[in-house]
Amino acid sequence: MNWQRRITAIAGSEVVASRKLAGGDLGGATLLKLADGRELVAKDGPLAMREGAMLEAIAATGAPAPIVHHRAEGLLLMDYVTADGVKDWLSLADALALLHAPRDETYGWDDDYAFGSVAIANARCEDWPQFWAENRLACHAPHIDSSIARRLDRLAMALPDLLPRYPTPSLLHGDLWGGNILFHHGRLAALIDPASYIGHREVDVAMLTLFDHPPVAFFDALQLEQGWRERLPVYRLWPLLVHLRLFGDGYRAPVVSALQGLGF
Repeated sequence: MNWQRRITAIAGSEVVASRKLAGGDLGGATLLKLADGRELVAKDGPLAMREGAMLEAIAATGAPAPIVHHRAEGLLLMDYVTADGVKDWLSLADALALLHAPRDETYGWDDDYAFGSVAIANARCEDWPQFWAENRLACHAPHIDSSIARRLDRLAMALPDLLPRYPTPSLLHGDLWGGNILFHHGRLAALIDPASYIGHREVDVAMLTLFDHPPVAFFDALQLEQGWRERLPVYRLWPLLVHLRLFGDGYRAPVVSALQGLGF
């Protein structure tokens, strides 16, 4: 069965048109128009089922996410969400308050994930600095040049002095940059393309502020814990290291600068 026939069987309506959607550097999705007038987004690949589970977890908190209609190995079908890019940071803050509500869970996730060729290990851990050291920093050392790797290892060993040992566990989006935040008519419409796990909510703030510049009112609404600004550089290293591995030496200087700023 080809993909169009498979989706027609799942959706109960024939696929009459399709087009590739503009996406991030790691691949996009396909917009499908059905004979009954609905529009769905299809994503394929080995991690489609895991992405669907993450979207469902986000939606279960009350934060907006596309409705998932089908998730199985190799295929994810979800609603298409219209966006116009007119931002309302306070509506995002409201959604993050729902997403980041305290949870009685161990840090990590039941499945690993990946950004392209870069694995994301999510093995559960009760100690947050240990989780961050092993699964978000030291794991990159074998894949980058030795001078950076040595500094990264020293930082990883120092994390108990830099991060709280038991921050309130929260569901994270995990890849919260502007391209994964859809606004429509000045309100948050959906969070998409997650890489979710349970962790410290400041991780999402760090990712968001790596490329975007929310206003002061946004941070005030989040009511972050004391010292959050000093911790953000530790958390920003994770996406910078991923970018270094995926896209090359253009990200070497930002990684080195981040390490120097932290004293390593």
